Amino acid sequence: MLLVVPDLHLAGRGPSGEPSAQPQTIIDELLAPLLQFPHVRAIVETGSTDLLDTANSHVIDLGEAPHLGAVSEDAFKADFSSLLADVARTPDGRLLWNQAPSQTREHVLDAALDEVDDDTAVRTLLADPGFLIHGSATAITATLNSPAVVTPAGLRRIWDRAAPQLSSNEHSDTERAALLHAAALATSPTLSEYLRPLAEQHHWTAMWAQHDAPTATQCLMEADDQLLVADALGRLHLHRLTTGNRTGMVSSPAAIRPSAIAATGPDALLLLDETGPLHPLISDEEGAAATVLGHIASHHDQTLLISDASRTTALGSCPQSSLAVVGDATGAVHLWSLAEYRPMPQSCRLHTAPVTAVTCLRLPEEDLSFVISAAFDGSIRLWETSQEPMEEPVDQRPALVTALAAAETSVGLLLAAAWNDAELHLWHLTSGRLQTLPLLYRCNALTLSSTGQLTIGGPDGLHGIRLDLDRLWD
Repeated sequence: MLLVVPDLHLAGRGPSGEPSAQPQTIIDELLAPLLQFPHVRAIVETGSTDLLDTANSHVIDLGEAPHLGAVSEDAFKADFSSLLADVARTPDGRLLWNQAPSQTREHVLDAALDEVDDDTAVRTLLADPGFLIHGSATAITATLNSPAVVTPAGLRRIWDRAAPQLSSNEHSDTERAALLHAAALATSPTLSEYLRPLAEQHHWTAMWAQHDAPTATQCLMEADDQLLVADALGRLHLHRLTTGNRTGMVSSPAAIRPSAIAATGPDALLLLDETGPLHPLISDEEGAAATVLGHIASHHDQTLLISDASRTTALGSCPQSSLAVVGDATGAVHLWSLAEYRPMPQSCRLHTAPVTAVTCLRLPEEDLSFVISAAFDGSIRLWETSQEPMEEPVDQRPALVTALAAAETSVGLLLAAAWNDAELHLWHLTSGRLQTLPLLYRCNALTLSSTGQLTIGGPDGLHGIRLDLDRLWD
């Protein structure tokens, strides 16, 4: 086989191990014309075809076969029954896939597919939760992509959610179980309940899923154990935090499509419309909340009229106090009180790019207020408002932060950041420790409660996750 690659010439080896040789006329007549193309720098030969001359070549000796870690040919030839016989069983006959040889886990589904006269073997494997956790993610994905394969109800939808994460070799058995359990919630009660005991041994566990609740944004009202959720049409719904169940609605103008919400309660809301303006939504138009929220909206809307570069791009609030923070397209953040009138916010320009997400946190006992923001340059910055902002970002990656949330918990201050490359980062702010969680669902909005519950909202619905705060960094 010949491969055209840049800046490398690899000659094959003959049976004796010496570099092979071939008359230069072969190159002149067959291969040299390829080198006339400007993007071709060299031709690589693999195997022992002896087409290339050894002059000025680089030889890479791969050693004697079989190479370390190579799978023997016998593994591919073993039938389904033989491979299954290598798997240990419990006294009641249940297969222990976590103890199965790696070659068996890798090739048993291929062998099952070769049972052309009977598809029972394939159905048996795909109905076994242990095999879904420990089997080859590549083989399972390829099998489920065939419409001819009969699968348990909902498995294709479940696997579509979990497969991108399950394909990683870095996850432990308990994390793979937690991922599959999270994907199965509200789709396959049987599979999710089977996996729950193992999933609950992990430091995060999915609690509930509302796949039929696509979410544009959400806001936590922790005192009432409620979530205020805006759907894609701008309708506002109340959900129970611990179950995800819908408990009511909040009236809102039909023309507003909220992309962010700050609230002191269901009857005093500040909404960021997807087009840029801020809107107060207040039940008592004569009360103090109407004055405060109306002034905040008016302040930023007037700024928008003066310069589009200062348009509001993000809005966040502290669930444990009455603070709200606004981020704009210049990279600046503006901290407001939702409880008392202030003519001007406390402002600081933290970024050189538009803000994509923002949150804040108030610690009344220490008299500290934190603002955390993310921008289009992939940076996350922290500002304690009584001091200058931190010189270095908390983090900066070649990805975008789509949502932020912060809370004071029993283990200290936690910051959660959802990235658009399917990662969710949790920082313990006082120690700087970081934990990365996999994201199964797209995230537009994120909340974090003081008890350690994450709620992820986006086009794929609303999902609740419980964090084991005491074991999170073990």
